[in-house]
Amino acid sequence: MKRIVATCIALVASALVAAAQPAKEPYAPGLGEFMTATQLRHAKLWFAGKENNWELAAYEIDEIVEGLEDAEKQFPTLDGVPVADMIKANIDPAVEELRRAVGARSSAKFAVAFDKLTGACNTCHTGANKPFIRIRRPTSLPLSNQNFAP
Repeated sequence: MKRIVATCIALVASALVAAAQPAKEPYAPGLGEFMTATQLRHAKLWFAGKENNWELAAYEIDEIVEGLEDAEKQFPTLDGVPVADMIKANIDPAVEELRRAVGARSSAKFAVAFDKLTGACNTCHTGANKPFIRIRRPTSLPLSNQNFAP
C-alpha cells in the first residue's frame, strides 16, 4: 500500500512540475529566414534559366511566390514597413514577366525579366530601410549537388 501511495504522490508531483513549466512555442521563422530561402531560389532560378531548363525555372518561380506569400501572411507589416504591400507592388509584376519569359522559353526575355525581379528585390530592401542588402545575378552555382541542365 505504501508503494501505491508513494507512486501516486510521485505522479502527482511530476504532473505539477510539468504543468508549471512554460509551454514551448512552435518554431516560427523570421522574415530573414523567408528572405534567405528566397535568395537561394533566386540563384537557382538564374541557373535554371541560363541552362534553358524551363521546367526547373517555372518550379523555382512557384517556390519563390509560395515563400513570399507565406512571408506576407506572417509579416504583413514589420517594424512599420508594409512588407505585403511592397511585395505586391514590386515583386508580383516582375514575377509575372518572368512567368511569360519562361513560358516563351526565351533566354533573352528571361535575362531581362530576371534582372527586373532582382531590381524589384533591391527596391523592397531600400524601402524597408535595408539598402545594404543588395541582390544581383549569381556568379557561381548555389549548390554543387544539383544539375541545372534540363
